[in-house]
Amino acid sequence: MGKLDGKVALVSGSGRGIGRAIAEKLAGDGAKVVVNDLDADPAKETVAAIEAAGGAAVACAGSVTEDGFAERFVGTAVDAFGGLDIIVNNAGYTWDSVVQKMSDDQWDAILDVHLKAPFRILRAAQPVISAATKKEKAAGLDVPCRKVVNISSIAGTGGNAGQANYSSGKAGIIGLTKAMSKEWGRYNVTVNAVAFGLIRTRLTEVPAGGDGKIDIQGRQLAVGVNPELLESMERGIPLGRAGTPADAAGAVYLLCIPESDYVSGQVVICGGGFTA
Repeated sequence: MGKLDGKVALVSGSGRGIGRAIAEKLAGDGAKVVVNDLDADPAKETVAAIEAAGGAAVACAGSVTEDGFAERFVGTAVDAFGGLDIIVNNAGYTWDSVVQKMSDDQWDAILDVHLKAPFRILRAAQPVISAATKKEKAAGLDVPCRKVVNISSIAGTGGNAGQANYSSGKAGIIGLTKAMSKEWGRYNVTVNAVAFGLIRTRLTEVPAGGDGKIDIQGRQLAVGVNPELLESMERGIPLGRAGTPADAAGAVYLLCIPESDYVSGQVVICGGGFTA
């Protein structure tokens, strides 16, 4: 018996990296997971890995910023698994520049993926959660504690030079988290955020023999941190190393299990002791 048996989870951006680790962690403890990625193939690969391990998952590919995506994402959970219990707003990327060189498109794109998309997903989920709560109360059942975990960053808690857009989006998601924890308490939903520090993913690692770029809807965006700079950053972390996707997934998992049912409106920093 897993702690998440019978739960249905949405995890955005879960075809790769941290999101995939989160999806596999939740599925490994019994949750049925709707996997999302911008591209269909990574989403299908995560689903296949979960199923191979004995779990249950379905894919919902597409950009979280597209009109109508939120409704389709939530609808996939209801259609495939009959409900919705856990929402992890994880999808995102970086597009860095100093403020005088940052375009409106650059600002809008990052705010859209890190703040507007989670807002839309929560808005789309509200009718489902409200209806389920009313049905449970009418049947004389205890309303289960449902969970929302929004992903922030220490860039959102302390800022980061060259990331005015990303820092603003990640600060905004903390505000959304705190507002929703008050708004959805009546449904017995906890809403928390995890702010990641330095986690080794494709956004921090320059691929061997690669050009250090990823394609985001036709945009070729630079990723990766200079290895020497990465080592220097790690030396500033009290635990002496960058985190792994598994470390990141563990922090999210803590806010999804019953032991955290009375924790809401909080920001947990997953940074190895480094805070800002």
